[in-house]
Order: sequence, then C-alpha cells, then structure tokens
Amino acid sequence: MTDPTRWPEARGTRGVVASPHRLASEAGLAILRAGGNALDAAVAAATAIAVVYPHMNAIGGDSFWLVHDAGRRALLALSAAGRSAASVRLDDYRARFGAAIPARGGPAALTVPGAVIA
Repeated sequence: MTDPTRWPEARGTRGVVASPHRLASEAGLAILRAGGNALDAAVAAATAIAVVYPHMNAIGGDSFWLVHDAGRRALLALSAAGRSAASVRLDDYRARFGAAIPARGGPAALTVPGAVIA
C-alpha cells in the first residue's frame, strides 16, 4: 500500500503535464492537445508559471533539461544557468568561503537572478 498524498492520483495514456500550479499544467496540456510535443508543452507550462507562480520561475531563471529523443535514440542536455556577475573571480570565492561555495544565495550567489543575455 502506498502512503496517501494530498493530491488525487492522475493517469494518462497519451502524455502528462505536471507543475506546481493547475493553470500552468493546463497550458502545457493545451499545447499537447493542439499537436505540440513535450518540449512545446514544457515551455508553455514554464511561461505560465512565470505569471501564476512567479516566485518559482521567471524569464532569465536557471533551466536544466534532459531530453530523450526516441527517434534518434539520443539523450540531449541543456544547461542554461543564469549569468554570473561580471567581476566574480573563483579565487575571491575560495578566500571567502573555502572549498565549497554555499548552495543557497546570499552574498555567495553564483548567478544573477532574472538576468537575460543574448
């Protein structure tokens, strides 16, 4: 027996979209129903999250994807981390924080939130 959750079980046979907000999931599902693929649905859901749940996702936020292309039997990776400050130097971080940079923001933030570059 599985532990109960606060959400009802959901199943799908032709695709699924999961997000922390119902409207974002519905945006992704609408894309699938219109003939889009999983990547199209993910972008739609992420765009909706930026509006309905902005503290979790926004334009310029970090993005890390693993995409399996079944037709080509290939695994693709996207690492879209935010831009670091122009003057950041690894030696300065080592002098201040030692061997490990803290995982949570503050003065040791590794990227500038919401910074979009071309």
